[in-house]
Amino acid sequence: MQKHYFKASCSVLLIASPWAGAAALYEDAHTSIKARLQGAAGVFHSGQSYNQTGVRDQGRADWQEATLQYGLDLKHRLQGGGETYGALDWVSSASFGEGDAAGWSLGNERTTKIENAYVGWRSGELFSALGENGVDLSTGRQTVVVGDGFLIAGDALNIGNGLLDGETNRGGAYYLTGRRAFDRTAILRLGGTQGWRGDLMWLKSDNPAQASPELAVATLEQVAEPGTLGLTYIKVTDTDRALAEPLFPERKGMQLYSLRAQGSAGVANLLLAGEHAWERKDSGAENAWYLEAGWTFAQWPGKPSINYRYSRFSEGYDPLFYGNGRALGTWFQGEVASNYAGPFNSNTAVNHIGLKASVTEQLKVGALFYQFDTLETRLGNRDARELDIYAEWAIDEHWTVLPLVGFYKPQHSVQEGGSQIGNTRTNTYAQLLLAWTY
Repeated sequence: MQKHYFKASCSVLLIASPWAGAAALYEDAHTSIKARLQGAAGVFHSGQSYNQTGVRDQGRADWQEATLQYGLDLKHRLQGGGETYGALDWVSSASFGEGDAAGWSLGNERTTKIENAYVGWRSGELFSALGENGVDLSTGRQTVVVGDGFLIAGDALNIGNGLLDGETNRGGAYYLTGRRAFDRTAILRLGGTQGWRGDLMWLKSDNPAQASPELAVATLEQVAEPGTLGLTYIKVTDTDRALAEPLFPERKGMQLYSLRAQGSAGVANLLLAGEHAWERKDSGAENAWYLEAGWTFAQWPGKPSINYRYSRFSEGYDPLFYGNGRALGTWFQGEVASNYAGPFNSNTAVNHIGLKASVTEQLKVGALFYQFDTLETRLGNRDARELDIYAEWAIDEHWTVLPLVGFYKPQHSVQEGGSQIGNTRTNTYAQLLLAWTY
């Protein structure tokens, strides 16, 4: 049976960071209660459609999405030291129009559900040897990101009614992904912002499109001025058997180890990053890795930057909960490819070049180029190139606009093992996102 590996969340996370600019409802020397409100809306057009779920026909797709997140954030400083914290909020999401270009959503998805519902305690200066807040305990429903999102960037896959007759529907806004929290978590974080630190985590997903897995996660990091070196271990201890059979039949019991590094190596304006992940499944070993280098021309007008990255994901690699943890295009490689056409970070090698510059303090522009080369063509052929041109316009502290135009050229149509329905013409893709936070 064909494996299904999906993208995990969307690039709007970069322009609407959670809970920026929350409004204080109550605040004194020990306690603060803040109201939270953020949302996003998007208008999308794709000149071509893609055969992922069997519900799309050849031709264009036009659809719209919206999310709204609202709730409370609480903190209370304890007299004995440290502080307790927590959050409770909801997300309303919806899709409209024809549904997305791959048929993950049909345009009729709507829901309102609790998003974050967690409590925690952090130590402040109680354990000075571990740094400020060197002990942090939390539990409940919350978002978790490991590293730059190569393995885990929240539980943010929002499939709609198009897959498995709606069994995986999460309520709309496939691209905007307003729902990112793991359903149940227990997390112990040790260490501050410098030196040695680590995490022990138990994460339980309620996401049917991920087969509702349960994960045990451990990380160990050395954080220093030149950069961060990190180790990650993940074991999938359980899945929903009925959903795992058609989607991820080998996910239960899978173990994953990774080594990662990111920083400047002590050189101003330099970015170096890389990660190598090894998977152990019943059928054998899989792996994924990348190397990236970037440079910012800080003395030039607009401080332009250029990045090059090569990434490779083996034939049966399971990419888990990847996402954009660092910048637009981090692990959603290509707006068309990563959301609709594939590949979805499996059975592919990707060359990527990214350019970005500031026109003004409020306006940034960029371009992202990708070349996708399929490793094992008997599973399908997603060879393609994509160019995305975008802008980020911060109108003020509350409102941001992100327009994007993409050009995606596959080498093969669906009849030839690709995913684009009916032809191999260049797809012109466009989206306009509006994000706000108060």
